[in-house]
Amino acid sequence: MIVVVIADKEFYGWAESVPYARYDESISTSTKQIKALFCDRSFTRKMELSELINTLPAGAARNALDCAMWDLQAKQSTRPVAEILSKTSITSICAHTLSIDTPKAMQEAVLAMNSPPLVKVKLDKQDIIARMTAIANAAPHSQFIVDANEDWCFRDLEENVEALKALNVVLIEQPLPAGEDEQLINFTSPIPLCADESCHTENDLPYLQGRYQVVNIKLDKTGGLTQACSLASKAQKMGFDIMLGCMVGSSLAMAPASLLASQARYVDLDGPLLVLKDRKHHFTYADGQMSPLQSCLWGGAHNSERFFVDRLQLQ
Repeated sequence: MIVVVIADKEFYGWAESVPYARYDESISTSTKQIKALFCDRSFTRKMELSELINTLPAGAARNALDCAMWDLQAKQSTRPVAEILSKTSITSICAHTLSIDTPKAMQEAVLAMNSPPLVKVKLDKQDIIARMTAIANAAPHSQFIVDANEDWCFRDLEENVEALKALNVVLIEQPLPAGEDEQLINFTSPIPLCADESCHTENDLPYLQGRYQVVNIKLDKTGGLTQACSLASKAQKMGFDIMLGCMVGSSLAMAPASLLASQARYVDLDGPLLVLKDRKHHFTYADGQMSPLQSCLWGGAHNSERFFVDRLQLQ
């Protein structure tokens, strides 16, 4: 993960992002992008947020900078980010992720979750129905999102979708590889289909229309909260439902995205459950629900406390 801190003489803003190898990102390449942006410090300090965003491509580097600048703006203006954007931080039903394993192991894992309302199930093309049947039998009161992670072909989708619907699957995420979505144009799915790897920014929406019914918004794909808000607004106007997603990161990485939870039909911000140690003032997850954002973590109007983190050296 990357942590960026932006400070003036009185205030600081911070944020976290997670470079993703699927998009040819690494910690090294992302930090190089950030360092290059700050080579001319006098110029950068005069730049407006929108100008800064446009100098970087959508991705983890821009996400960290964008969200850190929102946090800094909240401190400078003494207005929380939620207030600036007219958003409300809410308690939301949050999907819990179930990783790929044998049918028996996945059944045992979902039993240990104690009947959460929403489970995201990672499924490749092997034993799709056998795995899902074992899971559904163990959690008959749960709803399921199946995440195929681009691993299926169209035939896998076509042959299994009816059986998956009978197993209480309410959403299928990225069934086909990004770029092969044209096969979905004349397909009427009984389960809504969600674009993840195929959806990064609002520029992707026209192509996705008629192929998907839901778009997965991840700030590490959009390049920050600014574009995520724009993507969510335009997507809803075009008739898409919203899913909020994340990479594996701490509560700091989830914080900006959580402000969009009230616009989302599905929230999948359980990344902190997959890290060894979370931030202070972290989100809590209980009974399938995710707590509202604590503004002292990110996005609040005041520097309520100092934190200990190595400042990014931008020489």
